[in-house]
Amino acid sequence: MSKAKRSPLKAKPLRNPGQSLDEQIHDLIEDRIGGPILFAMFTVILAGLEWWRYYYPQTPAPRLYSLVAVVVIVYAAFRVYRTVPRLRALKLGRDGEKVVGQFLESLRERGYRVFHDIVGERFNIDHVLIGPAGVFTIETKTYRKPASRDATIVFDGEAISVDGYTRERDPVIQAKAQASWLRELLAESTGRKFAIRPVIVYPGWFIKNTGPRQRAMWVLESKSLPAFLNHEPQQLSPEDLSLVSFHLSRFVRTSY
Repeated sequence: MSKAKRSPLKAKPLRNPGQSLDEQIHDLIEDRIGGPILFAMFTVILAGLEWWRYYYPQTPAPRLYSLVAVVVIVYAAFRVYRTVPRLRALKLGRDGEKVVGQFLESLRERGYRVFHDIVGERFNIDHVLIGPAGVFTIETKTYRKPASRDATIVFDGEAISVDGYTRERDPVIQAKAQASWLRELLAESTGRKFAIRPVIVYPGWFIKNTGPRQRAMWVLESKSLPAFLNHEPQQLSPEDLSLVSFHLSRFVRTSY
């Protein structure tokens, strides 16, 4: 069986406000600041070695320095080798969150409020959707798909399997914990208990739900979310929608 993988995202995410400036800032720091600093450190080391030889004359030892160089190069290559897969996974996850986030923005036309990247203590909620159908925490999972065949994610109401495998980190427990945290946060802030539905989205994947039709948690492809919302009765009045949005917005603005 082929092990080649492909991204589930069919198109790159739209650009964010100020992204060009972010890229320019990154390039300036890397090229105009990082490079000169490294070069300056290299010349300082060379100067230090020459002063050492000036005060403590010694016979050149190229073998020793070559051995040190080889050790350093091997260590650096090992760190790069270990880091590159992590960087690729982070980039895929970031792009997945952007794609889902930009799709959720389109729901504003239907009266929904959207919040992104709500930071808690040692965790974050990718997106929060607040609208007539209620309050939803949305966890985005972006996994690569087999390059040569179709693959399916199955949710039986309790557990999720991705292409036949169960992930070590249970996203169901994670999503439920996020919803519970937001429920308590809003209760403390507003003095009222609001129902929070956890949602896990897998952009670009085919999702098969085999559990009961009425589920406390949704697992779906992001583009299926509007259809799910359409079948939900109204849970929030306009006043409650504004109340929840105001308190969550205040938390976001004061938590940094």
